[in-house]
Amino acid sequence: MHLKLIELQLWGSEKSIEELKLFAAAQDKLRLCGINSIILWEDQWKGKSDIVKSRLMALLGISIRIPARLTYSVRINKEIAGQFLGKNHLQGTVQSKYQFGLYLPVKYFRILPTGFQVTNVNEDLLVAVATFSHVRIFIKQEKPFRSFELIRFSNLINTTVVGGMDKLLSAFTKEIHPDDIMTYIDKEWSDGISYAKLGFERISEKPPITFWLDTEKYVRFSDRKHTTGKNTIQICNVGSLKFVKTIIKKPSGF
Repeated sequence: MHLKLIELQLWGSEKSIEELKLFAAAQDKLRLCGINSIILWEDQWKGKSDIVKSRLMALLGISIRIPARLTYSVRINKEIAGQFLGKNHLQGTVQSKYQFGLYLPVKYFRILPTGFQVTNVNEDLLVAVATFSHVRIFIKQEKPFRSFELIRFSNLINTTVVGGMDKLLSAFTKEIHPDDIMTYIDKEWSDGISYAKLGFERISEKPPITFWLDTEKYVRFSDRKHTTGKNTIQICNVGSLKFVKTIIKKPSGF
């Protein structure tokens, strides 16, 4: 694994910005060689170290593996999804229209390692969550085309639900009937290869986005929410990749 660390104290100089650009340019080559290439900011490490450690360990193949076939999918409410993502997703939660979760039934807790912390041993365990946007309707070939965004996906910290994303996408597709599902991949952590394996196609690349960061609380926010302060600095990511999965529907009668 190749890891680029961004120290906040050094950020902002011409050298630090140029180093980030050069590393970002080299990421594609590293990944083509099968080398995981990650850009890790100091605020992420200090503010959400447990989540960062979980993601890095998963990339190294060190994670509690839960087969998706042992789980069941269900619609969940915004509160449950928000609490889960706040604890398990590096970027936390955002507004969404649809929320789906995977639960591991109590009877399968036996697959979890000794010492695994379960809040309630008598309740099924939420192990993965995906959230989706409102519908966006376009006209394609003179017919309405229903497009949705996969906004967030996360496993329970320190676990990997094998086949979990595929199962959640299938549950969403079966209930909501999208014509396509699009999503954005953070280039600092991924090239989207796992999405490509699920039938997503890389469509375009989104340029870097500027954020404001509170260096004491390690909270990021967009320009429009910016309030000046002595502990606030401006940072930017290296951009994202847009992927789209077209849903192929069977003809009526099949």
